[in-house]
Amino acid sequence: MCGVCERIKETKAGDNPFLVKELETGYVVIGNFQHFKGYTLFLYKDHVVELFDLDEKTRAKYLYEMTLVAEAVKNAFGAEKMNYECLGNGKGGAHIHWHLFPRKTGDIDNYGNNGKGPVWWYPSEKMYADTNIPNSEELKEMKAKLLFELDKLMM
Repeated sequence: MCGVCERIKETKAGDNPFLVKELETGYVVIGNFQHFKGYTLFLYKDHVVELFDLDEKTRAKYLYEMTLVAEAVKNAFGAEKMNYECLGNGKGGAHIHWHLFPRKTGDIDNYGNNGKGPVWWYPSEKMYADTNIPNSEELKEMKAKLLFELDKLMM
């Protein structure tokens, strides 16, 4: 079972504290590490590897919901710009899922790029440091903010 499927299995069992909301095509979850405050994932519900493997109607719905999640993240966490990644060849496994990074000026400063560039320019040992794991109160607050913004957009 891939890493995303494992995460979905935990979510369905009620064992994923990072779950924000279940949508028609996927699950909205706060990322475990929060260097980029508000980093969120949108996990497709079924094990599918490529966007083109989805039928046209399902793909359109999934992409529409992903853009709603991205807009909600932007609104909830004050992003100046959103970064989107749908890779599927890392630790999470080959399973459609989006990484949604809210970006702000200076969030990767001091790394020779004047604070601009993709998230992977930030050193991974710093991005995935234990100090970037939200405590239970921070996680509760982040989830509430994101859920509020999602619900507003889905009315």
